[in-house]
Amino acid sequence: MRSADYARLLLLAAIWGGAFVFLRVAAPVLGPVWTAEFRVLIGGLALLAWLRFTGIEVGLWRHRRFYLVVGAVIIALPFALYSFAAMHAPASLLSIVNSTSPIFGLLWSAAFRDERLTLRKAVGLILGVAGVALVAQPASAGGDPLLGWALAASLLACCAYGVTGVLIKRMQDGVSSRGMAAGNQLAAALVLLPLLPVLPPLAAPGPAVLANVLALAVLASAVAFVLYFRLIADIGATRALTVTYLIPLFGVLWGRLFLGETLPAAALGGGALILAGTLLVTRS
Repeated sequence: MRSADYARLLLLAAIWGGAFVFLRVAAPVLGPVWTAEFRVLIGGLALLAWLRFTGIEVGLWRHRRFYLVVGAVIIALPFALYSFAAMHAPASLLSIVNSTSPIFGLLWSAAFRDERLTLRKAVGLILGVAGVALVAQPASAGGDPLLGWALAASLLACCAYGVTGVLIKRMQDGVSSRGMAAGNQLAAALVLLPLLPVLPPLAAPGPAVLANVLALAVLASAVAFVLYFRLIADIGATRALTVTYLIPLFGVLWGRLFLGETLPAAALGGGALILAGTLLVTRS
């Protein structure tokens, strides 16, 4: 890997780690559905504009079935779940739980016989479960009565992220990876649209909330996807996946610096177990 690749990897981890801080500020005001809708709509439109500018064809209508299914399952659902979770759990804790996504990916791949469950990967799964058990202790994030539901929502979001490989393998049919980044987000915005009048914002957003929503959409969705696909092209998907190990470090750091969050030893120890399990699961 070149120094530029390492720089992109760190920048991507810093942005995705910051996404949990953005959510923590925006979601308690806008609610889960409106937060997710703004994120995917603005992010998808920004990416679409960039792709059109660079001459890359997205094929929104031609690949509409793919975009709708994948956008609903791996973007609309997890983004809304994480927005709900951010209303009741610290950003740093959510960034740690997010590291379970590759573990769920292994479970989905094994269930559909796309990947074999080896002894090493089984040990990784056990470590991941043990880590989640430590993180989920009530003392890990203060006294919010809905903390348990928030952690359950974030784990369900990771479960949805994990099915990405299975869905794409069976439905991709010529859709480019860059086209997916924009098309899936715009399809997710369409899926979330009917829920907007049912679950309105909880309060009127101020400048700080709007700034965090914009950062969530432009940085954590549009710019981050551009960086991610550039990394995949330059260093391969396996190495690009190492961003998973760095996101919690930045999530905890940004949560401490910008929100004053602190986590007890149990939560940090659980995070270490989750990362160790993820390393065993994803190592080739």
